[in-house]
Amino acid sequence: MNEVEEKFKEFIQSKGLKFTPERRLILNQVFENHGHFEVEELLFEMRKNKIRVSKATIYRTIALLVKCGLLREVIFGEKHTHYEHVYGHEHHEHLVCIGCGKIIEFSDHKIEKFQDEVCVKNKFKPETHRFQIMGYCEDCVK
Repeated sequence: MNEVEEKFKEFIQSKGLKFTPERRLILNQVFENHGHFEVEELLFEMRKNKIRVSKATIYRTIALLVKCGLLREVIFGEKHTHYEHVYGHEHHEHLVCIGCGKIIEFSDHKIEKFQDEVCVKNKFKPETHRFQIMGYCEDCVK
């Protein structure tokens, strides 16, 4: 966690912001979760653990964690954004079941290669990307 905390601390200080105790608590809670999560779920977990942080502070900190490259937005449902921490994890994509909400993670070097080729062809410098397929899992199709 020290490496993650240092990276985040350096990032927010480079933006002229402070590494507050609340931001540290949010960072720790985010990295305790190894799955996809929504801000509301994070808020609920923090309150359950008697950690008092405002919803606004959580939203602002999550946005900073995304800009810093420690988190990424992964799924957009009906007005729901999910996040996952990506620091130290291999890049992957998502299949999202519309029926039950199941998320299947996968990696495919052909997709990555194709995206790189498209960027080169169009003289485009990519910073990030999101590839997800919405549909129905094997169980929901039955």
